[in-house]
Amino acid sequence: MVAALAALQAAAVQAASPPPVAGRDGMVVSAQHLATEVGVDVLRKGGNAVDAAVAVGYALAVVYPQAGNIGGGGFMTVRLADGRTTFLDFREKAPIAATATMFQDAKGEVIPDLSTNSWKAVGVPGTVMGLERARVLYGTMSRAALMAPAIKLARDGFVLGQGDAAVMALEGERLGQDPAMARIFLPAGRLLTKGDRLAQRDLAATLSLISAKGPDAFYKGPIGAAIADASRAGGGLITPEDFARYEVRELKPIECDYRGYHVISAAPPSSGGVAICQALNILEGYDLSAMGFRSAAEVHVLAEALRRVYVDRNNKLGDPDFVANPVAQLLDRSYAARLRASINPVRATPSSALGPAAPAHEGRNTTHYSVLDAQGAAVSVTYTLNDWFGAHRVAGGTGIVMNNEMDDFTAKVGAPNTYGLIQGANNAVAPGKTPLSSMSPTILTKDGKVALIIGSPGGSRIITITLQAILNMIDHGMDVQAAIDAPRIHMQWLPDVVYAEPFALSADTRALLEQRGHVVTEEAPWGIAEGIVTGSPTLQPATAATARVLSLGDQPLAGATMFGAHDARQQGGSAESVR
Repeated sequence: MVAALAALQAAAVQAASPPPVAGRDGMVVSAQHLATEVGVDVLRKGGNAVDAAVAVGYALAVVYPQAGNIGGGGFMTVRLADGRTTFLDFREKAPIAATATMFQDAKGEVIPDLSTNSWKAVGVPGTVMGLERARVLYGTMSRAALMAPAIKLARDGFVLGQGDAAVMALEGERLGQDPAMARIFLPAGRLLTKGDRLAQRDLAATLSLISAKGPDAFYKGPIGAAIADASRAGGGLITPEDFARYEVRELKPIECDYRGYHVISAAPPSSGGVAICQALNILEGYDLSAMGFRSAAEVHVLAEALRRVYVDRNNKLGDPDFVANPVAQLLDRSYAARLRASINPVRATPSSALGPAAPAHEGRNTTHYSVLDAQGAAVSVTYTLNDWFGAHRVAGGTGIVMNNEMDDFTAKVGAPNTYGLIQGANNAVAPGKTPLSSMSPTILTKDGKVALIIGSPGGSRIITITLQAILNMIDHGMDVQAAIDAPRIHMQWLPDVVYAEPFALSADTRALLEQRGHVVTEEAPWGIAEGIVTGSPTLQPATAATARVLSLGDQPLAGATMFGAHDARQQGGSAESVR
């Protein structure tokens, strides 16, 4: 009876979402349909998944300026067609002149907005070097060919859709506070709206210079010099030496197993892979399927597992060049078993009982994209400016929107950041250091083949967004679109609150959770996940209750081998196949 009810609950979630986009010979999913089309065209011309990922990264810098970037940084998880895996860290770094107390006043109090809305908020960008490193090591096409679509979109402009215009409207006056930014996004002194054309000719010139000269134009040439000049003029810390010292790190991904699937995810300085694997290790001891999707029992154990995971995430992890990350301990199954044993099956654990409060924050307005090619190579990329439009500053005549990634450091131990995330001294500001991140570009395999590519923006909630997409597919039998669209919950230890999207919990379920001692708060939907699954729309065989009739137009799908899903929470993105 319980299993049947769980299947019916999963079927109800499926019914709320359209079928995934089906195809073969390659697929791209991103938050902006023009960038998706750029990636698909690269695959169609014979490029591999890494080539497409590079092209999409540059295209998003043009058509998704609120989070796509060459003025920020990010992570790339790669599984090549031959089974090799790697993780590229091209996250922003603190300038050489940065200090642990740079966002505090003389009394040691955090100065409001300094870490988010100033040139001091800007970290040294890594995207240009990261994309080039990926292309040189694992791509097949020339830099000029991969950058040409982005250059054209910047030079000629593109017409804003409703989703593009909505973000402009959300940012409103903040887009006009910097004259260089206002010239781009408020031409003629007004916000751009749906149907307007956004042209970025300065950015086109910058991208053309990178295309011709490579990363040296950015890190050792006129582009970096222009950013450093703008930073100095605005009271920031970045210098030409900071650009000259920047390096991309290639690291071993975090890997674990869950119910027959192999998980490949982001390594520190991301906390994402460790936290996702730690949560999966704890949750593997429960029959989530039998509990039922969003039942009080399932939400209780999920929240309790996350409560414990975030204690470790916030206090034990940081930039591996500066702190010793106890990854082996955190991923040990015996450690997971001890954490599981500490979970009371009917009572919430007060967060205050699990560790000292150590504050931190992280911007939610990132972007993710997923790519799969016909040979089975998979790329999962999450990159960011931190907040929408980062620091709301454009560097001189470069056209580059700059990040405010320094806000991801711990401004002061014990003081919660903008989003309430609590972190410790391991994430304190230091010269050349990379801030801890939750970005979690993830790939799952089964029987030696790619099964799922997944990731999302969302700040500290990226971990729970990605985790729940995996659980929804493996434990609850949802297809990739339903798994992404399903209402989410979030718990991050501090504040001691279970957040729920609208319709995530019934009134009865919420009452049962509150009886167990959980504090539940409803919030507007969050995250914009992008996923691709292979073989069939679901990771598990469909039951009678969850099966769907999938069609392409009015014709049954024939020979579809991959299925993509763009999060219904945001307009303007798309999943598209080479077919």
